[in-house]
Amino acid sequence: MTILEVQNLKKTYTTRFGGAQVEALKNVTFSVEEGEYVAIMGESGSGKTTLLNILAALDKPTGGHVKLKGRELSSVPEKEIAAFRRQNLGFVFQDFNLLDTLSIRDNIFLPLVLAGKKYAEMEKRLVPIAKSLGIYELLAKFPYEVSGGQKQRTAVARALITKPQLILADEPTGALDSRAADDLLNQFTRINEKGQTILMVTHSVKAASHAGRVLFIKDGEVFHQIYRGKMRNEELYQKISDTLTVLTTGGERYV
Repeated sequence: MTILEVQNLKKTYTTRFGGAQVEALKNVTFSVEEGEYVAIMGESGSGKTTLLNILAALDKPTGGHVKLKGRELSSVPEKEIAAFRRQNLGFVFQDFNLLDTLSIRDNIFLPLVLAGKKYAEMEKRLVPIAKSLGIYELLAKFPYEVSGGQKQRTAVARALITKPQLILADEPTGALDSRAADDLLNQFTRINEKGQTILMVTHSVKAASHAGRVLFIKDGEVFHQIYRGKMRNEELYQKISDTLTVLTTGGERYV
């Protein structure tokens, strides 16, 4: 089943003083199936951050359509948009976005508190997630008392606890050392294997090589995509590296 449909997406910005127009997205079309793990790659300025903001319903396109489970994002009333995000989307950010004044437990609970869930329900959801992510023993601690990897696993738990249709991850390994990054990527793989749909924006070839499909954005358009098929991570890593070489050296768009 298709969970996310992006059709002919365009986004044009007008410069500060109303001068030139900048086309951040030109004509982006792709879809994501339920249970897929998709990575989006591209150089800085390629349009991938703009794309992520539109998929997160944080920005609106100039043209085209984005549908989540068949519902047009632009049709969601402004007063309902925050609740729509909480109910359907989970977010994992590069800089964790945790509140230092809240414990690890309360940071994870936050979207459920905002949704009006009862404590017993929140605790019931929390325990298996915290145990699977290896942070159960840290729940009483505060973000400033734990490592970067533990902060990011807390952020993943916060994203998962709402049972989202789609997890959007923005450079999730960007602030982590290599060991913590490897651990997080392995966690993402396990989460995906349980059926969670993940869409990740990343500069990291290693991170992208854990995905089932990699989309490359160049100059506001889909330049190429690679399906994992039966490739091991190492083989996919090489394919991604080769594609990035073509992309950065001015090769023509293909597939």
